[in-house]
Amino acid sequence: MTSARPSGGWSGRLRRWLDTAGRLLLPTRCLLCGQPGQAHRDLCAACAAELPLNRCACARCGIPLPTPSAACGACLKHPPAFDATRAVFRYAAPLDSLLMRLKFHGDLAAGRVLGELFADALLAEESSPAAVDALLPVPLHSRRLGERGYNQSLELLRPLARHSGLPLLLDGLQRRSATAAQTGLDRKARQQNLRGAFVWTGELPPPARIALIDDTMTTGSTVAECARVLKRAGAERIEVWVVARVAAPGR
Repeated sequence: MTSARPSGGWSGRLRRWLDTAGRLLLPTRCLLCGQPGQAHRDLCAACAAELPLNRCACARCGIPLPTPSAACGACLKHPPAFDATRAVFRYAAPLDSLLMRLKFHGDLAAGRVLGELFADALLAEESSPAAVDALLPVPLHSRRLGERGYNQSLELLRPLARHSGLPLLLDGLQRRSATAAQTGLDRKARQQNLRGAFVWTGELPPPARIALIDDTMTTGSTVAECARVLKRAGAERIEVWVVARVAAPGR
């Protein structure tokens, strides 16, 4: 089990340093509307109230539902490799713009706001942090990490790790192949695309209960493949904790 360390080499560290310096020197401004931020955060109260909370969802896969359920029809028919999902938001406006800014535009300020909201929501649920032994960000392939300069999943979980005191797993699960982008692929194509993409390289079995952290969950193919690898390595329970969950088509 490893401790947290900077990701993405000098590029990632420089981004974080500039982000921290800007926060200390400049007043907070809402990243969505430009108004003054609230509670030392780059988000105003009005925009925070607009964020689409995922209040009713399937407990197994986190997909939004009209009423909460222990398992949706899809999970009953084909149970996923992971055991539970906590998806804080639905993937919808205006949250989607913050996620896009973090993932594709190098905006670590957006990542900090999302990470703080993510931690606030999970820590408010007393059972969440206590239910697992370690936090594990979905890893990026080394080439993608070098291009981006940081792993967005790791950036999102930093506030949660800091406030919960849970250890981070950063080395055991590796992405050994740089798969094609998942965007635009259906569930079957995503599964085929990810087959064999992850491997457990840790010398010891992983902790029994792991929270797998990602930014957005669409079909669940990525986290399901990670869960299968972790369980084959010896993990007993995998929970998926994501910032946003994409709704089923047409819902």
